[in-house]
Amino acid sequence: MPIITLPYDDLEQLTGTDKDTIIERVPMIGADIERIEEESIDIEFFPDRPDLYSVEGVARALRGFLDIEPGFREYEVKPYTVEIRKDENIDSVRPVFGCAIVRGVNFSSSAIKTLMDLQESLHWGLGRDRKKVSIGVHDLSKVQPPFRYIAADPDFSFVPLDFTEPMTMREILEKHPKGTRFAHILDGFDMYPLILDANDNVLSFPPIINGTLTMVTEDTTDLLVDVTGLSNEVYTALNIVTTALAERGGEIEYVKVINADGTEDIPLDLGPRVKVLERAEIDGLIGMELPADEIINQLGRMGFGAKELEDGRIEVQIPRYRADILDNSDIIEDIAVGYGFDKIPAVFPMNATVGKSHMLSDISTDMREIMTGLGYLQVMPFTLTSDRVHFDWMCREKTDDVTYVMHPISEDQTMVRTTILPNLIEILSMNQHRELPQKIFEAGDVVINGKNGLHLAAVSISPQANFTEVRELVDALMRERLVEYEVVESEDPAFMEGRRADILVNGKKIGVMGELFPQVIVNFGLGQPVVGFEIDLLD
Repeated sequence: MPIITLPYDDLEQLTGTDKDTIIERVPMIGADIERIEEESIDIEFFPDRPDLYSVEGVARALRGFLDIEPGFREYEVKPYTVEIRKDENIDSVRPVFGCAIVRGVNFSSSAIKTLMDLQESLHWGLGRDRKKVSIGVHDLSKVQPPFRYIAADPDFSFVPLDFTEPMTMREILEKHPKGTRFAHILDGFDMYPLILDANDNVLSFPPIINGTLTMVTEDTTDLLVDVTGLSNEVYTALNIVTTALAERGGEIEYVKVINADGTEDIPLDLGPRVKVLERAEIDGLIGMELPADEIINQLGRMGFGAKELEDGRIEVQIPRYRADILDNSDIIEDIAVGYGFDKIPAVFPMNATVGKSHMLSDISTDMREIMTGLGYLQVMPFTLTSDRVHFDWMCREKTDDVTYVMHPISEDQTMVRTTILPNLIEILSMNQHRELPQKIFEAGDVVINGKNGLHLAAVSISPQANFTEVRELVDALMRERLVEYEVVESEDPAFMEGRRADILVNGKKIGVMGELFPQVIVNFGLGQPVVGFEIDLLD
């Protein structure tokens, strides 16, 4: 789950209350406080609330919850002054496109960082690591409309962000850090997506990298937001980013999209979705009867608009940035959150049972105690992954012991993991903005040949990470487990030759440890040495 860093001064200014009140009340809206720093607070939000992935979104939610500004938040959207034309060939590459302009934003360095963090969190949460959704934010003053969204020849060149010399799009995929990390998204395509202005200046090469020309700085006031992808989540991401910028005083403006067939779209819709709740379903799910005015009040505190109809039902206005509201039960859950779960009467179950912990739970608990005692932080990544991450990025050959998902909904979740290490390295790649060293572990499930197993894996990233560090870690772990082990030279291609070892107990291999192979580090977009180990806890 994403952890968002919120600076106090920014949060207090946007919320209209003090930090002590924020720290006390923010857990009530469905958040866990990770750490409280001197100048900021780190908060973990559920993946289903991408509208809370920024200080602006959190401030908006808190203003309602604290009764400072309850109710449905309306955003004025001004008529378009800018057009963008879609090329006929782009629909076969990256077809779904959303775009808007936000003018008059006052940026500080912390506001820019918040915006960049929001982009990356949405890339992960909504975009499935940019596959389904990718977002670009540009300084509008540096380019000249009208714009074009085209499928371009891979040999087209421009200066990408963080570089000073032109590169072809093909070279970007081969040499730029972002290009090597996300090149797989464009595998199999002969033409690549590109957004150009009237003078053929490059705004963006989605979903890979922006051009350096439109980089946002503290002098930027007018922004062009583009979102491309493969699904309607594109429009949700556009709504979240534009409304977040509007919370900083920006004025939102439509952009007219002209399709190749001459039809026109205005992809930004900030008007409310409307649903109607029956009183019986509200009372049944919450477990108690609430007066209509109490229901309407709590919906207002959670950012909804609401009114009672003549027949007693409740009509609810749902903000477009609330991607988590799928049916009435989601709205009713927010009523309970606003009312307070602690105020709902507790009812004892009719039946009493006696249980005990499972052996696997006991093993996992022991491992967590040992690893946290050794200074490692526990993480809980997904058990579904893909061949690309599990084998290709790890430089390992595909094996025939994998359980595949019959009808995957995403190319990123096509199989059940057989090892944990790739998931941990993915988490390191998502947290490169955090200080080093980073040390994380998981004791979790794997599935091998259709059977569940239990593995323990850990990784450490820092400039000083080396084989001695991971060997000492395994020594300490095995000593605490009262298990004697030996090591032999390993041939695992995920680790460096001469700095890798198989872990044996009673002559049987139970795991591997070592320094990660440099290509593995590059594949995950990392820039520091990484060491790690993984063992089978049931062998």
